[in-house]
Amino acid sequence: MSDYLFAHQSLLSGFARTLDLGGTFDVYNESPSPAIADARALFSDWLAVGRDIFGAAATLGSEEGTEAQAE
Repeated sequence: MSDYLFAHQSLLSGFARTLDLGGTFDVYNESPSPAIADARALFSDWLAVGRDIFGAAATLGSEEGTEAQAE
């Protein structure tokens, strides 16, 4: 899951948000057009998929290495 389109919050902004009844602190990362926003989100999603695949391959490789050493 990607959080690219959402702004990262701090402790101070979280405290201020409790007092913000009008929702004026809701800020999101913006893009020049909807097509660019979609492309950025899709790119970010594929990066996350790639990281997951890389992590799974590394885990599988370490498990196979451990089994080979045990034999």
